[in-house]
Amino acid sequence: MENSFFVDSEFLSGAALEKKHALENDPSCRTNHMEYMPGMEVIESDIQKKVVDEMNSYDYSKYTSADVERALESENCTVDDFKALLSPSAEPYLERMAEKAREVTGRHFGNSVYLFTPLYIANYCENYCVYCGFNCYNHIKRRKLDMEQIEREMRIIADSGMEEILILTGESKGASGVEYIGEACKIARKHFRMVGLEVYPMNTDEYRYLHECGADYVTVFQETYDAEKYEKLHLLGHKRVWPYRFDAQERALRGGMRGVAFSALLGLSDFRKDALATALHAYHLQRKYPHAEISLSCPRLRPIINNDKINPLDVHERQLCQILCAYRLFLPFAGITVSSRESREFRNGIVKIAATKVSAGVSTGIGDHESKYTGKESGEDEGDEQFEINDTRTFGDMYSDMADEGMQPVLNDYLYV
Repeated sequence: MENSFFVDSEFLSGAALEKKHALENDPSCRTNHMEYMPGMEVIESDIQKKVVDEMNSYDYSKYTSADVERALESENCTVDDFKALLSPSAEPYLERMAEKAREVTGRHFGNSVYLFTPLYIANYCENYCVYCGFNCYNHIKRRKLDMEQIEREMRIIADSGMEEILILTGESKGASGVEYIGEACKIARKHFRMVGLEVYPMNTDEYRYLHECGADYVTVFQETYDAEKYEKLHLLGHKRVWPYRFDAQERALRGGMRGVAFSALLGLSDFRKDALATALHAYHLQRKYPHAEISLSCPRLRPIINNDKINPLDVHERQLCQILCAYRLFLPFAGITVSSRESREFRNGIVKIAATKVSAGVSTGIGDHESKYTGKESGEDEGDEQFEINDTRTFGDMYSDMADEGMQPVLNDYLYV
């Protein structure tokens, strides 16, 4: 694969290096992050304004212990109750929140926990996001799997017993086009019962095409809902356009996807406001599209290769647990995914309280499932990872650990007729 789809810093010309420095240091050199680029579909939706208005007006310092008590006693968690549960005043009530979240989770999901594996098929990216290991200026080994390699990786994963896969790419439409992703979906449908996508945002017709190829659901990280902070973190590429990314899940549902997932990357901005906006985004979309399957995830920043430009705002495990419990009480029917960014101990505990889905057998590199699953020595042509994971358990280990924790591991709950 040629390097035409990204700008690797080791090979930067003088002019390209000047552009990189200008993007970092001079905001006037950047495009307007609120203006759509050519080819981006604009949809008429009022959800964005509702979410942003609520987030901007959220003053979590005003909530008191009495507000938290009221929220915990409430039969149905309102938006204001949710705001109280996200506030610092709720931190001393974490055990009570966890107990109530456990009851709500048990009522709607029993003791089941869903398992899936992500598969990165390409790490080329056209965006300059200062916190991401795939960013176009980061000097890493780039790779894109061909269809034969994708099939081999998927067959190895499926042979382990896994029935759900999440296909991921870097955000390069040039290197990983819609047709390329569609062909990967067709292969995945042969081996798995559930196929998810975590790729660059698309237009409605493109999502419709991928659904026809076999994709069931779409995950999009908004990263941060704070548009001002977003502008400072996303300096180049299609990802820079904040509103186009915001509306991705709605376009996916209009394109026929069965489900959509939402997330902010906690630590990029004020995590309480980002958590509020994430849940409200899901809440309003669910009310507009009641048939949609809605889920949330709650990732925190993890270390990446060659990165010294982002100082994450610490989100500790107790705060993460607070957010997940608040999510569960506000959105009792929503799925909640906790990724391998978190520790084995945390994930073992949170599935008993609020989470309903965990990844297993995870690698964020390109083309290395064969070495992970079979023990075969890894090859030099594998692409570099997006970030460092924390929980490295295999699918088999995760399955047995969940069973040992008293949970019922679930691989698939859909019947196709």
